[in-house]
Amino acid sequence: MSIKTNKSLTKRLKVTKNGKILSRAPGFNHFNAKQSRRKQLNGKKMNDFAISNKNARTYLANAK
Repeated sequence: MSIKTNKSLTKRLKVTKNGKILSRAPGFNHFNAKQSRRKQLNGKKMNDFAISNKNARTYLANAK
């Protein structure tokens, strides 16, 4: 039996060509109008996602 990929995680994360795992900055979905433009644009950047190798293998088995 093979391990299934956790779809809810793969929709929120991006695995790069070299194996880095990136995620969006939290807290930038709505209510951004009052923020400065610089803060709005910084919220679009992808951040490194801290996950252990064991968990990455378990949850992101076939993610590309």
